[in-house]
Amino acid sequence: MEYNTDRTQLHMPEYGRIIQQLVERCKELENKEERDEMAVAIVDFMGQRNPQLRDEENYKHKLWDHLFILADYDLDVTSPYPIPTREQLAEKPKRMEYPKLQGDFKFYGKSILQLIDKAIELEEGEEKEALIEVIANNMKKSYNIYNKEHVTDDVIFRHLKELSDDRLDLTNLESLEKSKIYHNTSRNKNQKGQGQTQNSKNPNRHRNQQNQNRRK
Repeated sequence: MEYNTDRTQLHMPEYGRIIQQLVERCKELENKEERDEMAVAIVDFMGQRNPQLRDEENYKHKLWDHLFILADYDLDVTSPYPIPTREQLAEKPKRMEYPKLQGDFKFYGKSILQLIDKAIELEEGEEKEALIEVIANNMKKSYNIYNKEHVTDDVIFRHLKELSDDRLDLTNLESLEKSKIYHNTSRNKNQKGQGQTQNSKNPNRHRNQQNQNRRK
């Protein structure tokens, strides 16, 4: 029996005329069980003829989709996967979002994006303000390390605003040096430094006090 395979061969020539003829033969079988058995055999044969498909994700699913395409979406068999329609396969894939971490932002890393998402979720208050300032300070460190140059705070504020889709805004802050997180860190360092300075001035002070206590 001869089959008209010209139309399908234009779209899926990789399967060849033999597989197309088998598909047409399967469509003509009156017994549903026989059609199901033959459909499984055809899919296995298609996989053997195109072993490169096995490297692709969900290749079995793709083979079954190809079977229905070869059958012009007119094949009554039981498929282990949802049977595709002409309209579904004709749909254009959804446009992928352009990655945020590109160009000026590629060196910030995914952890910064995660922190930004966390800050957006927080309610307005001191905790949120502190986290935003922590994010900005870390962004500045990453920028300086990667680019090996000093970046101005207004650039960081602009990047933060863009990465957060305008939901985190520090443009009202004159500089990161005047942020709460910077002042708290600096104060702790100064206090620690003062304590070390006092001890360095009189390193034997504590030891002398201990000796006096023992004599008493």
